Amino acid sequence: MKDDRRSLFRDAHTDVDSAEHVPDTEQTRSPVYRLAFADEDFLCRDELRPVRLQLELLKPQLMLDEAGITSTIVLFGGARIPDPVHKDAARTKDLADLSKFYDEAREFARLMTQESLKSGGRENVVVTGGGPGVMEAGNRGAKDAGGQSIGLNIVLPHEQAPNAYVSPALCFNFHYFAIRKMHFLMRARALCVFPGGFGTLDELFETLTLIQTGRMSRIPVLLFGRDFWSTIVNWQALSDAGTISAEDLDLFQFVETAQEAIEAIDAWGSTEVRSSIPGR
Repeated sequence: MKDDRRSLFRDAHTDVDSAEHVPDTEQTRSPVYRLAFADEDFLCRDELRPVRLQLELLKPQLMLDEAGITSTIVLFGGARIPDPVHKDAARTKDLADLSKFYDEAREFARLMTQESLKSGGRENVVVTGGGPGVMEAGNRGAKDAGGQSIGLNIVLPHEQAPNAYVSPALCFNFHYFAIRKMHFLMRARALCVFPGGFGTLDELFETLTLIQTGRMSRIPVLLFGRDFWSTIVNWQALSDAGTISAEDLDLFQFVETAQEAIEAIDAWGSTEVRSSIPGR
């Protein structure tokens, strides 16, 4: 039997429209009179933070479900790493040298999307932070392959508009870093981390912590650029000091190229069956 419950009640959009055409009186001009869910001032009150957190979790969840996205491949990396075409404008020589990872991120996303399209383009969809640098490269590579990709942008004081390669229907914007990071991992089948700054480190270490503590199922965590990562983090020292276990060093592996990363993900899938999506 068809469920007609949704049709029994007046649509919320209808009431929002009706509320805009009421008589202009002292009472109807009062902010208190506004419909609560259509009142931006009310929704932005400090006391409504729990509601805003829920909305930021729910909106992308519903949109991705409706788009049929079942799994993702996450790309993290620096916003300041330039396209090699523009590396001469890099702030430092090191950034110019790291521009090779722009190309690797782009090629990895192209190859991964190409493979995803063989099964309909709903599995292993590339997701980035939606901004410039490595993020742009990831979305660009997916577009090169003729596929879609996701951008999880966040409102920042001085930067971060969506790059031109994110699929418009999958381009989200966040206020809360914590909810954004949840969406990065909720569908993740693999995590590729390119050289970056504080934000990249934050995202990497939070993911490693979730896996280490069993709060998230294991997935391939691939660090592009052994020299970079071994210079900025003394991984072995953490183990030697006993602040992590020796086996925790197996939670990630180094790769240098897009092809190496593809092979590592393929090898992971062929050697062991793991649940890839953490509990929601």
